[in-house]
Amino acid sequence: MPNITISNTTGHPQEFEVHGWNNNKNITVGAHGKQTIPGPDKSSGAIIALHNGHEGEQAEGTFNGFGGNDFFDISMIVGAGGNLTIEQQGDPKTRKGDPQLMQKIRAAWQKADGKTKGSLKNFVHLDGSGLPVRVDAPKDHPELEKWLRTTGVSGLYIGVGSWAGNPGNPDDNKQSSAAHGTKPWFITYSDASGSSGDHGKPSAESSKLVAEDSSAGAHHHSTNHHHSEGHNHSTDHHHSSQSGSGHMLTAQTHPEDLRNTAQDQGPGIVLGNKSNKEQAYYFYNNVKGSDGKDAANFDHPLKSTTLKAHSSSFVSLPASFKGRVQRGKLIPATWAEFQLDASNDHGAHGDISLEQGCDGAATISSTDGSHRTGGFTEDILKGAPAAAFQTRADGARVLASTMGNWLGGPNQAAIDYERKVVGQKKAYITGGTGTDDIASKNQRLAVDFY
Repeated sequence: MPNITISNTTGHPQEFEVHGWNNNKNITVGAHGKQTIPGPDKSSGAIIALHNGHEGEQAEGTFNGFGGNDFFDISMIVGAGGNLTIEQQGDPKTRKGDPQLMQKIRAAWQKADGKTKGSLKNFVHLDGSGLPVRVDAPKDHPELEKWLRTTGVSGLYIGVGSWAGNPGNPDDNKQSSAAHGTKPWFITYSDASGSSGDHGKPSAESSKLVAEDSSAGAHHHSTNHHHSEGHNHSTDHHHSSQSGSGHMLTAQTHPEDLRNTAQDQGPGIVLGNKSNKEQAYYFYNNVKGSDGKDAANFDHPLKSTTLKAHSSSFVSLPASFKGRVQRGKLIPATWAEFQLDASNDHGAHGDISLEQGCDGAATISSTDGSHRTGGFTEDILKGAPAAAFQTRADGARVLASTMGNWLGGPNQAAIDYERKVVGQKKAYITGGTGTDDIASKNQRLAVDFY
């Protein structure tokens, strides 16, 4: 029997009204959680996000409809207060919806003149900062529908489309296209808090680092993607607006010299930029999910630093740090995941993960003389199949997530390709076990991005 998985990538529980499935009973998906419900063959229904009791964006569709294909779409005709996408599991080409719906609405609202805001004030609901948190039903307010079509929102029904003799809007009508046969569906929910402050751009990516004590060289991955304490993924928010703060030693020479110098600097990371261009790197500390386990932080980096090409720095971090470092703030991206003070041995443990995408090679190494290294140095983007790529918000073409997030579900082409050219031993590709745990007794690791 087909099924529908709903993934909530936000830091709060989200309630959904369900029609046609689940005995028409509402469901609530916990923060950074997932829930799966049956979708019987030939069945139709809708899953509607609720915002303080108001119906919002919805995923609606039919399993195994005309021609043996699934038909589904995302609609905001009764309102919106979050972002919703839907696709067939493992087939991102079938994706519908706008993963940055509320970010685009907020950005357009900030640019709107007083006259426009005045004409829409009864239909656009604002938070204490004057930013939209919910909009009413466009189908009931033509002026609202007209404005929404200027915001850059795409991939979903804004109006009712072609219906009862009304030709509808061509962009809406495109949403009625068929998927590829019949398969399980994957729905992803996010909200405006998932932005980096740059409206229309995601701040990070979704995956889950569930911290567990590292055991002698073994790494335990949670089924919810990611790891940290000894290995373990995570996704969420922690705050510390120290951009590039903390003790740093800059090295334009040998990274080994820097690693030796760093031995007396306390816990941290010897960070190396092996590329031919200057690059900013961001450190994200994990947060606690609703289940009390570590979850990945996508919104609030603890600190950042910028390195010139072929240079290195020692980045001082608190011993309690459990999380990751990545290029920039966007996903998909390669993650170097680590903790500095594991509860069982008080040493540092880390790995490289491609679960939230790949924007280039990376390695993680011990600095205590044990000479252990994980990750890879090859440019695997060259030669990757077209189906494995995703265009990131900054325009970069990168390999898509193998685990899924609010931008869409797992990308099977990326999974197959990365298993072939990298392998689970060198980097986490789909969770589970088998990836080398890189341990360093001195609470310091070296991370190099290529």
